[in-house]
Amino acid sequence: MAKPALPKGTRDFLPGEVNRRKYIFGIVEEVFRKYGFLPIETPAMEALDTLLGKYGDEGDKLLFKVLNNGDYLKDANADALDQRDSNALVRSISKRGLRYDLTVPFARFVVMNQNEIQLPFKRYQIQPVWRADKPQKGRYQEFFQCDVDVVGSESLLYEAELVSIYHEIFKRLGIGVKILINNRKILYGIAEAAGVADRFVDMTVAIDKLDKIGEEGVSRELLAKGMDEGQIRTILDILSIRQLSELSAHADFAKSESGQKGLEEVNTVFDFLRNGEVHDLVFDISLARGLSYYTGCIFEVKVDVDIHPDIKMGSIGGGGRYDNLTGAFGLPGVSGVGVSLGAERIYDVLNELNGFPKEVDEAVRLIFLCFDEVGIRHAFNHAAKVRAAGLACDVYPEARQMKKQMNYTNNRGIPYAAIIGENEINTQTIMLKNMVSGEQQAVTIEELINLIKGA
Repeated sequence: MAKPALPKGTRDFLPGEVNRRKYIFGIVEEVFRKYGFLPIETPAMEALDTLLGKYGDEGDKLLFKVLNNGDYLKDANADALDQRDSNALVRSISKRGLRYDLTVPFARFVVMNQNEIQLPFKRYQIQPVWRADKPQKGRYQEFFQCDVDVVGSESLLYEAELVSIYHEIFKRLGIGVKILINNRKILYGIAEAAGVADRFVDMTVAIDKLDKIGEEGVSRELLAKGMDEGQIRTILDILSIRQLSELSAHADFAKSESGQKGLEEVNTVFDFLRNGEVHDLVFDISLARGLSYYTGCIFEVKVDVDIHPDIKMGSIGGGGRYDNLTGAFGLPGVSGVGVSLGAERIYDVLNELNGFPKEVDEAVRLIFLCFDEVGIRHAFNHAAKVRAAGLACDVYPEARQMKKQMNYTNNRGIPYAAIIGENEINTQTIMLKNMVSGEQQAVTIEELINLIKGA
């Protein structure tokens, strides 16, 4: 008999964990709807051609490929098989893959459903995605994303709206964050200033690792990509700039038309938000976002270590503008912008902060405990009235020793026990016990309902 096991990077969720996750999803979905976004869903599997080439070389390596049905080697590329060339082999044995994110499937969705939607189209999506990444704290191979996107408009109002959504969600969750903003055009301006515009992707891939490997690590990567020391010094010099005004005045960067356009776009987003409540937006010139489809403003959310110094966590959200994504599916000229929240990492942060409200862990706040079968029947009828009042409750199904029933109640974390015995049946009352304080009182079913509602 096989030993039960899970694939690496995946998890089971116990009821308490599911309740906490649903709490997060509930707040996220409520805010998405508040801003006028509509829900959609897409399949877990996409055609492999839909996914390949949309995330850059690094992303393609992390795609989970699904083998063709039946004898998948029947039409395999024989030469690739003999040479053990997995890149050449994969297209002949796999036509589908698990989605890597929700953005590329959304672009495909827009193209296929363009006659059914109105542009600008605002959608949100909360579904799992899969990445063949190395599992570690806060990083899993199967995880949920909470995406919110707009397609069909180039207005930077939507960038500001997405920042506002981030701000409101994390404020409601009680997590202090910094929302980082940069622009891919600014990064291209850096590449032009350094004379490496032809190696823009290589540069951004290296820059994206700056906070992990430091300047020396980035320098080594850029050297390995063929850039000389002078070009690398220029890149790192510009990356040391912290203020938009300083960047605008940089002599080499000022010559880049693309870079100046990126500066203008970032300043416009700040202008939209200047008189509002959002004060956690920070310009970060080193923010690159590794995905190759971004073309304009890009975002990343990190836990503010000044507020939560003990929390060690990477990005808990990110996204940006992607002007050309639908063009890959035959519909050019449809601009889009969107952001995503990392539900798994948000969950881990809230756990470390003890940030889940008490009532989330008390999904069932009341259980009926009985001394005999007659009491169980009375409890069944009482439970129906409690549920009709909109309250969750349970009934212990057997007349076991009261100590065992109490232990069961405590182990489930249920805060109230409604005890029914012969005396309660005769007086048409219920003995309500607070499992935390130990206090007991005889109440009617109506009084019980009111007490639980007010507790």
